[in-house]
Formats: sequence, C-alpha cells, structure tokens
Amino acid sequence: MARKKGITRLLFRTALILVLLSVALVMPFRWINPPVSMVMMERSWQQRNTDYHLKRQWLSWHQIPRHAALAAVVSEDQNFPRHYGFDIKAIQKAFAERERRGSLRGASTISQQVARNMYLWTGRSWLRKGLEVWFTGLVELCWPKQRILEIYLNIAEWGNGVFGLEAASRYHFGVSAAQLSPMQSALLASTLPSPLNYKPASPAPHLLSRANWNLGQQRMLGGDSWLAPLK
Repeated sequence: MARKKGITRLLFRTALILVLLSVALVMPFRWINPPVSMVMMERSWQQRNTDYHLKRQWLSWHQIPRHAALAAVVSEDQNFPRHYGFDIKAIQKAFAERERRGSLRGASTISQQVARNMYLWTGRSWLRKGLEVWFTGLVELCWPKQRILEIYLNIAEWGNGVFGLEAASRYHFGVSAAQLSPMQSALLASTLPSPLNYKPASPAPHLLSRANWNLGQQRMLGGDSWLAPLK
C-alpha cells in the first residue's frame, strides 16, 4: 500500500512539473515576441550543411496590414474569432469526408498551427497530436486571439527559410508587408498551409483562383471590420 501511494505521489508530482513547465513555455509569449519556433530550429538543423539561413523580421500587430491578416484567417480558419482552439464542425466535416473519399483533409485551426509550429516537431504521430491538443489549449488560455494571430503571421513558413509576413512580402514580391496589395496578401494566404509548393509572385491558375475566392470571401464577411472582435 505504501509503495502504491509513493508511486501515485511521484506520478502526480511529475505531471504537475510537466504542466508548470509547459505553462512557463507559453505564458511569457503573451508579452514577449518569440525569438524562434521549433519549425525554424528543425529546418535549420535539417539543412545545417548547406547555406540555408532564416529570413524573418517581426511585425507588431499594429504593423500588420489588416487585409493581410484577414486574408490569412479567410484561407486557414474562418471560425477563428469564435472557437476556443478547435473547430468541431470542421473536424466533423473532415471525418465525414474521409468516410466518402478515404482520405482525411486538414481541419487545423490557426491556434493549432501556432501550437504546432511554436512547440512541436514536424511529422505525424499520436504523441505529437496529443501534445498539439495540450499546447493549443494553453495557447488559447494564455494568449488573446489578437496575439495568437500576430504570432501566427510572424512564424508561418512562406518559403525555403522564409518565415513571417514581412520576410514573405520581401522574398516573393520585393516589397514590405505595409506595401502589399490585397491581391498579393490573398496570394500569400492562399499558399498556406503548403507554401513550399507555390509561387505567389507567378501564380499558377489554381493559386490565382484561390486568391480570387479569398478576396470574395473577405468582401462577404464585411472586410477588415470582421477582425474587430479579436481586440
């Protein structure tokens, strides 16, 4: 009995330490801009024997063009202002589609993508999925929606070594993010979540069609004012 109690106490203490450690990894970034993400570190390690280098420049929320933020939300997670990290309807729809087509399409929210890119490795496993759920919950609990979107737009991958909206704008279009046109923003957003496979500066017909759809969705949602609830 004493041994069983000892094991129980050890497991409880271990779990508590892990919880506190994970909170310590998330909470500071409510106010501090993260210097690097796990995806950035992994990409750098994978290409350590090449001339690979990271291209990134942080933009505060007030420096991010609203049409660029809206384009990303429209492309990746239109329920972002309303959910608490997980879009249950999108998940149900994805599983229903798998029943019909035999493949599972992505249903990750922006919050999930932030948790995954910031704290986890690439690839797929049940362990990684479980950690993604945990960190997504912490991100939603510790950061306001506006901060989640700000970090997302600064750590999203937009090319080989290209991370964040400012670096993506300069790399693909040769302009700062502040100079992006609505169409350019829609093209960048439409490359997500497979940015290594598209060239927004010389878009293929499929990408151009997605960008035009994105602009149409923005108008339907009411434009930049749709982001007001994030404040």
